[in-house]
Amino acid sequence: MRNAAKITTAVLAAGALTLGLTACGSDKDAASDTSGPLIVAASPVPHAEILTYVKDNLAKDAGLDLQVKEFTDYVLPNTATEDGSVGANYFQNQPYLDDFNKKNGTHIVPVVTVHLEPLGLYSSKIKKPGELKSGATVAVPNDTVNEARALKLLDTNGIITLKDGAGNDATPKDIAKNPKNLKFKELEAAQTPRSLDDVDAAVINGNYAIESDLKPADDALVLESADDNPYGNFLAVKKGNEDDPRVKKLAKLLTSAKVKKFIEDKYAGSVIASF
Repeated sequence: MRNAAKITTAVLAAGALTLGLTACGSDKDAASDTSGPLIVAASPVPHAEILTYVKDNLAKDAGLDLQVKEFTDYVLPNTATEDGSVGANYFQNQPYLDDFNKKNGTHIVPVVTVHLEPLGLYSSKIKKPGELKSGATVAVPNDTVNEARALKLLDTNGIITLKDGAGNDATPKDIAKNPKNLKFKELEAAQTPRSLDDVDAAVINGNYAIESDLKPADDALVLESADDNPYGNFLAVKKGNEDDPRVKKLAKLLTSAKVKKFIEDKYAGSVIASF
């Protein structure tokens, strides 16, 4: 179903280092050689699927040579963009990028917002949040922004209450009220779907939910609202590359009516176009 090359995290780590060293010894790399293909790092679902649709159906007519590299984590796409191993990435939201740039000294900037993947609470043991028992265990992503986002989802739905002023770096220590004495299991975001058999419920990012054959619009016990949601996913580049003609072509294609229809038809509300 996918034409993009699926690469494991371990291989990518080695590859990113190799490409980074190559870039240091050459006048041109994937980002600076605007005459070559535009290589875009992306999470497998839905980002790489959307990019592959563009590659197979729209890119040729637009004069764009597009290549898609799948990354299975939330770190390497940015480091590869920073070191020039890829020309752009498509997988993240603004709060996550702000936190990543601050912690890693990177210079990644957004180009255009494409879609929202609502974060949801899922369970293989209960049918509604009210069935969570006292002392139940809830898995949440362990990266700063997604953990805070997960806790805000639980707060919005009355499952916990966060302290006033809890922001994008909130952790379980910022919970003011926890009436069911829930325990939180902090896991890498990609691992949260696999934890469903071991915990009472899990807060799962939309892309990982879809990868695990969950349907957010149907299967989530509670789901983020798309209204005024700051977590839209965007195409991003290293600062200074925003005017790359290849990036401009891709940004236009990603926000076209054809891509919007593809998102609506394929994901049926589990992924929402943001343009």
